[in-house]
Amino acid sequence: MAKYLLLKHYRGAPAPVNDVPMDRWTPEEISAHMQYMSDFAARLEETGEFVDGQALAPEGMWVQYGGKDRPPVTDGPFTETKDLIAGWMVIDVDSRERAVELAGELSAAPGAGGRPIHEWLEVRPFLTAPPTVTE
Repeated sequence: MAKYLLLKHYRGAPAPVNDVPMDRWTPEEISAHMQYMSDFAARLEETGEFVDGQALAPEGMWVQYGGKDRPPVTDGPFTETKDLIAGWMVIDVDSRERAVELAGELSAAPGAGGRPIHEWLEVRPFLTAPPTVTE
């Protein structure tokens, strides 16, 4: 088994096919999207492939090491930015192919009008320690 991060980008480049900003979705469309995500996670819990996942609020800040002084903090990212991380899911699957298959399915979450948003997901394997050589 290998763990993968499925990183959900809101209106990232290239833009999703169903490119209606979420702030213009109806409450019913938002509920349908969230239900799809919940059902997807529940199904993966049953197969043992779900590890964790969270949606992220659009508000945030950037922080950078500032030496001995307090680190500088800059407001952002903001929802009008080109690429905002909307959430993530960690899966534990048998193969890279399975991670790609699940990411493709997650990309079909419904959006405006109930149409799949065809959202781009970043699929990243977790870094694992190199094998230990013993003699």
